[in-house]
Amino acid sequence: MVLSNLDWALIGAFFLVSLLIGLIVSKKAGTSTTEFFLSGRNMPWWLLGVSMVATTFSADTPNLVTNLVRDVGVSGNWAWWALLLSGMLTVFVYAKLWRRSRVMTDIEFYELRYSGKAAAFLRGFRALYLGLIFNVLVMGAVSLAAIKFGEVILGLRGWQTLLIAGSVTLFYSALGGIKAVIITDFVQFMLAMIGSVWACIYLLNMEEVGGLSNLLQNEVVRTKLSLLPDLSDPQVWVPVLLVPLAVQWWASYYPGAEPGGGSYIAQRIFSAKDEKNAVGATLLFNIAHYALRPWPWILIALASLVVFPEISDIQKAFPDLPSDKLGHDVAYPAMLTFLPSGLLGLVAASLIAAYMSTISTQLNLGASYLVNDFYQRFISPDASEKKLVWAGRLFTVITMLLGSYIGLKLTDAGEAFNLLLLLGAGTGLIYILRWFWWRINAFTEIIAMISSLVIAYYLTFEHDSMGFLPLLSWQKTVVGVVLTTVIWIVATYFTPQTDLKALFSFYKLIRPGGPGWKHVTDQMTDEDKALSGETEDWKVPLELLATAIGCFTVFGTLFATGYWIYGRTTLATIFTVVAIVGMLILLKIWKNLQEDMLEEKIEN
Repeated sequence: MVLSNLDWALIGAFFLVSLLIGLIVSKKAGTSTTEFFLSGRNMPWWLLGVSMVATTFSADTPNLVTNLVRDVGVSGNWAWWALLLSGMLTVFVYAKLWRRSRVMTDIEFYELRYSGKAAAFLRGFRALYLGLIFNVLVMGAVSLAAIKFGEVILGLRGWQTLLIAGSVTLFYSALGGIKAVIITDFVQFMLAMIGSVWACIYLLNMEEVGGLSNLLQNEVVRTKLSLLPDLSDPQVWVPVLLVPLAVQWWASYYPGAEPGGGSYIAQRIFSAKDEKNAVGATLLFNIAHYALRPWPWILIALASLVVFPEISDIQKAFPDLPSDKLGHDVAYPAMLTFLPSGLLGLVAASLIAAYMSTISTQLNLGASYLVNDFYQRFISPDASEKKLVWAGRLFTVITMLLGSYIGLKLTDAGEAFNLLLLLGAGTGLIYILRWFWWRINAFTEIIAMISSLVIAYYLTFEHDSMGFLPLLSWQKTVVGVVLTTVIWIVATYFTPQTDLKALFSFYKLIRPGGPGWKHVTDQMTDEDKALSGETEDWKVPLELLATAIGCFTVFGTLFATGYWIYGRTTLATIFTVVAIVGMLILLKIWKNLQEDMLEEKIEN
C-alpha cells in the first residue's frame, strides 16, 4: 500500500514537534548532569506517570500482545499482566525508599548500600552490563517492531525506518536530555492512545470483521477469548498463569517491572519533586499500563484472526516481507494497512511515537549509567559538568547505533521478550530483599548476576544440544530462577559482610525498618536510632496490604472492562464492584501512608 500526502504530512508534523521540544529545553539540559539526566529533580507526578506509561508503550508492545493473543489467546497476556505484582510493590514499598536514596541512578545505589572494592566493582560492571548489553538488547527488541512496522506500513526497508525515526529520536534525546524525553512522552502517549482506540473502532467495523458482536461469535475467535487459561490442562495453565504469578514477577529483571523498582522507573522517581510525587507517579503508571491500555490491542489481535487466520495468509498479503521477520506479531501492522488515508497517518505517527518514547528513555538511561557510574566514577572523577553532559551525548549516539544493529538481527518480539526474562531469572528476589535484610552484600549481587548469565546461556544455547530432554521456555525460566536463587543465597552466608559503618549510614538515610535490620540497629546508639526514625511505626505490613488491594483493584478494572466488551454483564458488574471497593479502601490506606512521606525537595 502507499501512504497519501496527508498521511506523510501527519508523520512529518509529529517529527517536527519532537524536534522543537528538544531544541527548546536543550539549553537548560546542558547545564548539569542533574538537569540532563533528572530534569533538576523537580517533575510533577502526573507528567512522570504518563512518561512511564509512554515508555512501556513501545512499538513492540502491540506486536507482543498480538503474538500472545494469536498464539495462546487473551489469557496469554498473563506473561506480562503478572508483573503488576512487582509494579504495585514498587508503588507502596520502594518508590519512597528510592527517593530517599538521593542517588542519580539506581546503579549508584550499590556504593550507598554496600562497601569496599566489591561495591565499586559491582557499580562499574553493572553500568557497562546494563548500559551496553541489556539496555541495547531492549532497544533492539523495540527497533525490531519498528522495522516490521516500516516494512508493512511505510513501505521502507528496516534500515531506512531506523535511520529516519532514529535520527529524530537521537536529536531531541541528545540535546534536551530527560526533560525533552518526558515532555515528548506526554505528547507521544496522547497520540498513541488516540491512534490505537480510533484504529480499533475502525478495524472492528470493517466488512471482513463485521463489528464487535460478529467478531466475538466467530468460531476461531471464540476459542481465544477467555481471560484465564484452561485450568483443566496443566500444560496450558502452568506456563500461562502459574509461572508468571508464582515465580516470574519476583524472580526476573524486566524493564519497567523490576522487582523493587529500577531502571527508567527509578529514574522517573529520582526526577520527582518529593516522595508523594514519586509514589503518585508510579501508581498512575501501574493503573494506566495494566488496566486502561491493553484492550484496543487485544481486540485488533482478535480481529486479525478473522482476516489473517494463519501466518501463511500474512505472507500472501505481504510477499515482499523478509521471511526472517514473519511471525504472528506482524499481524498487528498488517491490520493497520486497512485504515483509510488520514487515520493511517495518525496511527502510523502514533506507532512511530511509541518507538521513539521507548528508545529515547533507553538512550538517556543508558547514557546516565555510562556517564555517572562508569566514566565519572572510574575514568574522570574531576570532569566538569559540561564535559559530563557531552559524554552523555556521545554515549547516547553509541547506544543508538548498537540498538539499531541488534534490531536488524532479531526476528521475533516474543523471542526477545523470553530472552530478556531468562537473562535476569533468579536475581529479582535480591532487589526486593536488599532494602530489608542487612546480610545481603555486594558479592551476593555479583555472584547472582554471573550465575544468571551463565545459566541463561547454557539453557538457551547448550542444553538441548547436549543430549538432555529439551525444556520449554517457561521450564527454562523456572530452572534458571531456582539455580540462581540457591547459588546467591548460599553465597550470601559465605562472603564478607558489608562494613558496619556503611550499613549505619544507609539505615539512617533510608529508614527501611523491620526485623531484617535488627542485627544493625542493636549496635546503633540512641542518637543513631533517633536520626533513622527507628522509633516510628514500621509501615511495611500496611504497604503490603495496599499492594495486594492495589492489584485486586487494577485486575478488577482490567477484567471488568473485558467482560463489558464481551457483553457478559454479570461478571462485568462483579468485577466493577471489586474495582470500586478496592479503590475506596486504597484511598483510605493512602492517607495513612502519606504521613510517613517526606515532602522536602532534594537539592541538586
